[in-house]
Amino acid sequence: MKATVLAHPNIALVKYWGKRDDALILPHQSSLSLTLSPLSVTTTVEFGVPTDAVELNGHVAKGSERERVLRLLESVRAQAGDKSLGPAKVVSRGDFPMAAGLASSAAGFAALAVAGRAAAGLPRDTKAESILARLGSGSACRSVQGGFCEWQRGERPDGDDSFAVQRFDAAHWPELRMVVAILDRGEKDVKSRDGMKQAVETSPYYAAWVKDAEAEVPRAREYIARRDLQALGEMCERNAWRMHSTSLAADPPLCYLNAATVGLIHHLREHRKKGVPVWFTLDAGPNPVLLTDAANEVAAEALARACGALDVIRCVPGGDATLKSEHLF
Repeated sequence: MKATVLAHPNIALVKYWGKRDDALILPHQSSLSLTLSPLSVTTTVEFGVPTDAVELNGHVAKGSERERVLRLLESVRAQAGDKSLGPAKVVSRGDFPMAAGLASSAAGFAALAVAGRAAAGLPRDTKAESILARLGSGSACRSVQGGFCEWQRGERPDGDDSFAVQRFDAAHWPELRMVVAILDRGEKDVKSRDGMKQAVETSPYYAAWVKDAEAEVPRAREYIARRDLQALGEMCERNAWRMHSTSLAADPPLCYLNAATVGLIHHLREHRKKGVPVWFTLDAGPNPVLLTDAANEVAAEALARACGALDVIRCVPGGDATLKSEHLF
């Protein structure tokens, strides 16, 4: 009746941006991501407690934040076929900035999905866990497994074919490095789920974005298969720019970049001309993630700090969401 899971966040190399079904969190196009280690979220779930209780990063969850967690656990009860599991207590803690474009909700809901099923006595099943995690946060379906995971958009209206599959595990590209440049520790003015809804409904570029992003997924798989850093880096930058361009064209415009973000992006371009192999990707937030290799991660960190990074986190490809023996309560 109690289980604890550690899961890693992921960074989308081909972005997810926009839902075709808000309730089931079904995307308009497929996406592909890489998990980031050592960043992680650890979550403990216990059923059969006196009353429902949700604690996230040291504070009691309220409102929609609490409801998203409890709604996912209702799906766990349905999967277990056991409505008598009783109320649940959830405690979740992350070790990196929340709501700053680093997919904190992805790691959190992946950990919740895996821990919830385990606490209910259900066996490990990556497809079922991915679908369950998706109901909490779309990108969470890509954090159930490690390495490079592809969220297949699916076609079914019930979402049963919309889940993430692992294309390459964390050991496939051991020399790949991701350097998170934290330029701003604040929360975003417009959360991702609100921003993508606004882009879907008002951006005249949205249909072109969907077609283009879907076409990038097989290209990304090819570049990763042959460990082609330059080709993957160029594609990541192209895809990120197009996602942000779609958002900038929304009404009113959505701008997740700040001056430091733009400055760092230009700085990278200049240093690539000098032979430093480093590219960026950028989710809905001001903090770029730099793609490079082990031989150049120190240089990538130096570039980020030179552009005002408040903190820099060096990451390697992360592994699967895993059950832990030590609980948070």
